[in-house]
Amino acid sequence: MNNALNQLQPYPFEKLRALLGSVKPSDKRAIALSIGEPKHRSPSFVAEALSANLDQMAVYPTTLGIPALREAIAHWCERRFGVPAGWLDPARHVLPVNGTREALFSFTQAVVNRSDDALVVSPNPFYQIYEGAAFLAGAQPHYLPCLDENGFNPDFDAVPAEIWQRCQILFLCSPGNPTGALIPLETLKKLIALADEHDFVIAADECYSELYFDEQTPPAGLLSACAALGRSDFKRCVVFHSLSKRSNLPGLRSGFVAGDADILKAFLLYRTYHGCAMPVQTQLASIAAWNDEVHVRANRALYREKFDAVLEILAPVLDVQKPDGGFYLWPKVPMDDAQFCRDLFEQQHVTVVPGSYLSREVDGLNPGANRVRMALVAPLAECVEAAERIRDFVKG
Repeated sequence: MNNALNQLQPYPFEKLRALLGSVKPSDKRAIALSIGEPKHRSPSFVAEALSANLDQMAVYPTTLGIPALREAIAHWCERRFGVPAGWLDPARHVLPVNGTREALFSFTQAVVNRSDDALVVSPNPFYQIYEGAAFLAGAQPHYLPCLDENGFNPDFDAVPAEIWQRCQILFLCSPGNPTGALIPLETLKKLIALADEHDFVIAADECYSELYFDEQTPPAGLLSACAALGRSDFKRCVVFHSLSKRSNLPGLRSGFVAGDADILKAFLLYRTYHGCAMPVQTQLASIAAWNDEVHVRANRALYREKFDAVLEILAPVLDVQKPDGGFYLWPKVPMDDAQFCRDLFEQQHVTVVPGSYLSREVDGLNPGANRVRMALVAPLAECVEAAERIRDFVKG
């Protein structure tokens, strides 16, 4: 067996099941704010496009995907991130993937040079795939704490040059999971300069990028920084996007990777052997989703309503702030986070995730300690009821 498998830690939800497994919850109906699975209705027109093309199940899909999908994605990036028309060549700069999770993992396997003393640098807390992908690619993860005093973003200025020198991939997540923090455009520009200086790849996980609050100011992404810098080759820059959160289509398993053409050429070669082409009917349904913004604006409106209602209930009893984006709350709790989750489940039958399960302790500091993650994915009424139960639990 691959020895690196021994380095993998249990997934946070395995730890959560173990924490709650012996607990008998109250008789109240269960409300889960634990798993970040969108629960809003999927767009009907996407389902219709999928069902109208089921005859494509008889066709082997290509790893590169159909031109129409790559063109739709390129045009969406132009509209959304201000990329000048023509900069993104759909044949060279765009690659459809089966959701960002598998793409983030396989991208790491393709990029990391095992012969080097490689580091994969990521925020802490983080999406667990970053760590597991690093270990299984023969690299070591290096964690940058995301603390309240720095707006829940890493303090990139505090990273020593020797870390950047060993870095092969820098993972970014903006808006962050679980913090909801956005990385400012000027910071992205500085990171691109660091990537040039030390020759590493920036892998920007932007799967929450379409969940924000101000319709007039969509958050910048790594492609925005490239556009602002006149970086038409997107050198060392790769972004990951998905329809899961944007369009409430987690089961479609559809996303894309875009950016540096040389990196994507090598990644395409890897994926050709990896065997992960997107079914043609899924690609055709995805075109419909990327070409429509009406359902995405409606989706944001639903989240705004939930955040406003829940924060009104929780803010008086918890240290909690509205995030910059995403659908998580990241409150500080008045006790050990695992104990908070266990007691809340037992007394109120509400499930949340201990923040320490989403982070790693480094030099005696776990940035997730005494925090919990709450995913506001349930319907409004359930989110409100859960917030009221949490308030009652805290006031105890």
